Amino acid sequence: MNFPPFDSALEKHYYKIWQSRGHFEVDSDHSKPPFSIMMPPPNVTGRLHMGHALTLSLQDILVRFKRMDGYRVLYQPGLDHAGIATQNVVEKQLLAQGVKKEQIGREAFIQKVWEWKEACGGQILEQMQELGVSCAWSRLRFSMDAGLEKAVKIAFKAWFDQGLIVQDTYMINWCCKDGALADIEVEYEEELGKLYYLRYPLEAGGEGVVATTRPETFFGDVALMVHPEDERYKHLIGQNALLPLTQRPIPIIADSYVDPSFGSGCVKVTPAHDLNDYGVGKRHNLTPLVIFNEQGVLNTHAGEFAGLDRLEARPKIVKALQEGGYIQEIREHPHQVGVCYRCHNPIEPYISKQWFVKQEVAKGSIEKMAQGLAQFFPPHWRNNYNAWMQELRPWCISRQLWWGHRIPVFTCANKHQFVPQDAPTHCPTCGDTSLEQDPDVLDTWFSSGLWAFSTLGFGQEGLEGFEGVKFGANDLKDFYPNSVLVTGFDILFFWVARMLLSGESLLGALPFKHIYLHALVRDEKGEKMSKSKGNVIDPLELIKTYGSDSVRFALAMLCVQGRDLCLNPKVLEQAKHFSHKLYNAALFLSAQTAQKTTGFSTSLGAYAKSRLNATTKEVRHALELYRFNDAATTLYRFFWGEFCDWVLEFSKAYKNSQEAPLVFGELTSVFQGGLKLLHPFMPFISEYLHQSLGKSALENSPSIMLSPYPKDTTQNATLEARFNLMKESITALRRLKILLNAPLESATIESPTPLEVEDLQCISKLSKIPNISTTQSKPPKAISDRGELGVVHVSLEGVDVSGLVKRLKAQLEKLQKEQTKLNLDNPQFLAKAPKALLESLQERNKTLLEKQAQVQKELFMLEG
Repeated sequence: MNFPPFDSALEKHYYKIWQSRGHFEVDSDHSKPPFSIMMPPPNVTGRLHMGHALTLSLQDILVRFKRMDGYRVLYQPGLDHAGIATQNVVEKQLLAQGVKKEQIGREAFIQKVWEWKEACGGQILEQMQELGVSCAWSRLRFSMDAGLEKAVKIAFKAWFDQGLIVQDTYMINWCCKDGALADIEVEYEEELGKLYYLRYPLEAGGEGVVATTRPETFFGDVALMVHPEDERYKHLIGQNALLPLTQRPIPIIADSYVDPSFGSGCVKVTPAHDLNDYGVGKRHNLTPLVIFNEQGVLNTHAGEFAGLDRLEARPKIVKALQEGGYIQEIREHPHQVGVCYRCHNPIEPYISKQWFVKQEVAKGSIEKMAQGLAQFFPPHWRNNYNAWMQELRPWCISRQLWWGHRIPVFTCANKHQFVPQDAPTHCPTCGDTSLEQDPDVLDTWFSSGLWAFSTLGFGQEGLEGFEGVKFGANDLKDFYPNSVLVTGFDILFFWVARMLLSGESLLGALPFKHIYLHALVRDEKGEKMSKSKGNVIDPLELIKTYGSDSVRFALAMLCVQGRDLCLNPKVLEQAKHFSHKLYNAALFLSAQTAQKTTGFSTSLGAYAKSRLNATTKEVRHALELYRFNDAATTLYRFFWGEFCDWVLEFSKAYKNSQEAPLVFGELTSVFQGGLKLLHPFMPFISEYLHQSLGKSALENSPSIMLSPYPKDTTQNATLEARFNLMKESITALRRLKILLNAPLESATIESPTPLEVEDLQCISKLSKIPNISTTQSKPPKAISDRGELGVVHVSLEGVDVSGLVKRLKAQLEKLQKEQTKLNLDNPQFLAKAPKALLESLQERNKTLLEKQAQVQKELFMLEG
């Protein structure tokens, strides 16, 4: 049978068939053990990137494996409303029409966002399908659908009623564009800024010099501060300094927080605009002085600079300070600058009244994690998690946006605050009917933190039949805790830690048994991908070039636990060649006359089955430990290095024999078993070849997805030893034929492993040496090639090897001279040579040594 090559059109065709048959949906058979995994919900504004491609590929490998292995699988898909990002998209669209959101009002704006979401949002879902992701699409959830909105309110109310959610005034991270941010939403970038040394006149005469990177904030200074043991400044403690330009007096205080070695050893204290100064101000009862508003615009405390943006004002303020003689010097100063993770605008520490979740909410999850009730893969992430949780601070959950879950706190005219279960009509404390809901929305990560159970119907009883809300009545009992979480390590604190504390606090159990955190996907040089560097790799383009299966398999091969993936095109090419190798192997098998069989009576068929079983054992073990690279590498080695390179090679010795139909029937069965092992990694090509070898089309036959995942791990050690000796002997004989460059009529094999007559016949056919026999000793005047399992002897009777010996000695001498020219034994050269040159020379030296060893081995065989 000849079947056409596989192509991307067939990928789409197969995916539609799988989906239409409901193969991705949750099995109705409740007798099967449950397996659940949550897709990290991508932003509704998102496009598939390499991080998504890796996470989804790894999740789908596990999901397909468990589904074939007899589990009742839930692979939960979803989308996140992405508060800041989505609001920005729609705001920009309105601004392009000359309309600000304030002109149309909150309700109309939110309606516009919903319209955009329905029309354009979620394109990433279609892109996921190109990757072959087999999630339960009928259960697709959106983080603001009716059910999840109810779940968020119930979670908020539970924490509010327990006193775990409070409104308070703290110093927070403030983005002048996007509003309040949690600590982990601040990214830090290296910036070559400036250190300004400002002169502060003293009331008693003289001056103090203060170093600062943000001169515009000096209007908010309420004190100067020195270390209490700093001899330079002890005499100034208790005196007043005068603020430059305004001459406002401020006290000089002492605090051991000051580092005497930084700058001048004297620092300014600006409690309203610096996190550390905020703490100092509280210790010394200093009143914070706010100098700009939420948009970063300076107020009247800045005098003539009022009305200017604080960054726009900086050069003007510096100029005024210079003209007044208040700047001693300005130095270049590299430092870390906090920026908004969304818009990358500089973050300002800002005192603001916000809603916070107290750190006490995490007490139970910390204790259960310490008891080992959930396990990290790789295990070192447990230390990172523990360290962060021990330093946990209140979580700022209010955001100054319109798009998102509205904070469900109502306040009556008498200032009573409450969170109602349903739409309120009056205050439960005083009965007042004049109610106002908090205008802010919740941090997106608040609703995402509930994802492990909100998608399973938490708090949504009675909503099961509503349009857009899909879940089973018993899902929470069946699928919580989830079996495993697979995601990137970079959202350990954004998402993973918050799901852990949310699940434990609200349901009393950690949300996952296993947490697998993969590393970053970098470019081939190991550089982090970024638009500014121009090295971003689009997975959709890779799929177009290499095919979905090749991209998935390459990512799996590269995914070593705890190590970043460097996406080298060579690995993608390797995966694509692997796909072609599989196709050619199937083509070869389909061309043979094969007898269908369930047993393995021929030695070659039994050997191939034994190697398949060994591969099954390794792949299963690797998948259970989330060692995706080990599993993929094992499959690659089996198909290419064992089945194609050797089993099919051995089969050629049977092509014209009476056993041929039985042998090829058994080998086809082994190959199809291997395709089942491979299916989770390469779903499309495995399905195609499975159907093609079965001489059927997927439209008319069951999918490979419905096949049981191979379980047999028994091996035949005696048979494997025979075939390993055969492989070693054939390789040695071919090597000797090349070395001697002469036709050989006979050879003998010396080994403790017994060989059957059919084995010797096979060796003879594949080495093309007519007479092969076994021996217990080396024949006289013979050349020998010793391997791990035995020794191959070829008689040199009548063969003149003197010319060959002479040539090999000349070759060895040439290699040694070339090695000497590398100059690697010269200490002076080694000390001065560039690193890149040395690495190149050392690599060449390694190659020369390997070649010398091979020539010396050949000389030993000829002369020894």
